[in-house]
Amino acid sequence: MAITEQRISTTVLVIGTGGAGLRAAIELAEAGADVLAVGKRPKEDAHTALAAGGINAALGTMDPEDSWQQHAADTLKESYLLADPRTVEIVTQGAARGVGDLERYGMAFAREEDGRISQRFFGAHKFRRTAFAGDYTGLEIQRTLIRRAEQLNVPVLDGVYITRLLVHDGAVFGAYGFDLTHGTRYLIHADAVILAAGGHTRIWRRTSSRRDENTGDSFRLAVEAGARLRDPELVQFHPSGIIEPENAAGTLVSEAARGEGGILRNALGERFMNRYDPARMELSTRDRVALASYTEIKEGRGTPKGGVWLDVSHLPRQTIMTRLPRVYQTLLDLQMLDITREPIEIAPTAHYSMGGVWVRPEDHSTDVRGLYAIGEASSGLHGANRLGGNSLIELLVFGRITGRAAAAYSQSLTAQPRSASAVAQARAEIDDLLVADGPENVRALQRAIRNTMTEHAGVVRDEEGLRAGISELAAIEKRMEDVGVHPDIAGFQDLAHAFDLKSAALSARATLEAALERRETRGCHNRSDYPHQDPAQQVNLVWSPTTGITRESIPAIPDEISSLMTEVSTDGKLAE
Repeated sequence: MAITEQRISTTVLVIGTGGAGLRAAIELAEAGADVLAVGKRPKEDAHTALAAGGINAALGTMDPEDSWQQHAADTLKESYLLADPRTVEIVTQGAARGVGDLERYGMAFAREEDGRISQRFFGAHKFRRTAFAGDYTGLEIQRTLIRRAEQLNVPVLDGVYITRLLVHDGAVFGAYGFDLTHGTRYLIHADAVILAAGGHTRIWRRTSSRRDENTGDSFRLAVEAGARLRDPELVQFHPSGIIEPENAAGTLVSEAARGEGGILRNALGERFMNRYDPARMELSTRDRVALASYTEIKEGRGTPKGGVWLDVSHLPRQTIMTRLPRVYQTLLDLQMLDITREPIEIAPTAHYSMGGVWVRPEDHSTDVRGLYAIGEASSGLHGANRLGGNSLIELLVFGRITGRAAAAYSQSLTAQPRSASAVAQARAEIDDLLVADGPENVRALQRAIRNTMTEHAGVVRDEEGLRAGISELAAIEKRMEDVGVHPDIAGFQDLAHAFDLKSAALSARATLEAALERRETRGCHNRSDYPHQDPAQQVNLVWSPTTGITRESIPAIPDEISSLMTEVSTDGKLAE
């Protein structure tokens, strides 16, 4: 059959239509630049819409003594000193403006009676600095950004899968992809490309990501273009993902459930957080609660289905219906479970890629000229433990900054060299998969990677397991040479899964190799064979398939921030 190929030219191509991608596209449109945003799933259903808790900014509406410097200090301390201080400064300084942008676009924040934006405690923040909209803040942000993009007539291509970035002589000149329904090819020429296609948490068996998102697309696209990854092993496991039904395993129960007074118990009925953090109990940090639950399950005190119980049934029904409406509805929909009467069976779930594509702090540019990465695709802000609410503000701050930087880069070009061979390679990559008729099933291989990562690179890791994981992955990579790809009347999803598989394999390799190299326990990264933090390992691990792993030192923290890095009281707060 004849393959149709659409050719499009734009100044800046944004890959990903979640919060980060849309915010960058809005900035470009407001600046008068030509922009195109492309997403593989409908923009209304982007991953950002799942973020529940809130968005951080030192607005001082509730605690006037708060400051961006204190927000920076809290972020750096919780990162276990692996975050980049310059990145942290840029985000915390730009946070109030980011929230102001959302207000300008018409977002409905929760407000106090006098009209101030409400802010609540969230995680290890010294002050109340998390603004919110019910327990669906991310969804409200996504809707607000979509509305603003539509006002600006930003062209958005939904249902287009980008397979390869086009690079010539170290500079990007566009991207190649196909339409998921019709198989139409897209050759998109662009002066600059902003990669905002999420992280890699779908490569674990239980994850808060939906099917076919966060399979590591950003990582593969960037690495194959010549960029590197930083700290891919630093993955945040959320303590509370549901266990069933299987197709929704890992779906989050918001930490607000613990924040409002939820209690964790093992199969014996013991309130086990006594053993792990008697002072903070269920209000302990994400990494600690996830580790506690993992340990209870591993040592045989888990529920029959391999979880622990989270119980909010002792709370007043009114509290649950007003403070946890989404949790109530989700469990009713998925399990016919009434959380006002019954406990919820949960287990740790892969939640957030804290590492990502290596970028410069100032503008999130990469090793490839004209290529930028933002949001969960990038790295630098979170280190080894992400503060809840920081990911949403990061999208807004760097969406704005990077949009501007990409436009300025485009204006600086005197010409845009292209490469016929790079385009031919991108075409051939799809052609070859479409005629692939091997015995291996793409979905089965994806599942094999998820099993390997869950078994050997989950909440707790050790040398023996990581080496076994690398060996298993090598066998899976060998089997990937014999896949069969079969588009059908429903569309080209099977071809997309084949590319998802490539992304998952690359992301898994980067994660396993970096996890093996980080011989210490720090934040989310637990090594049972190296249970202590090693000051010599206070470095970022930068990975690429050509150079392997290099260690990168982290700049010093400015005195005005380091002096504020004190222990934060957690009384009555959900430490995250």
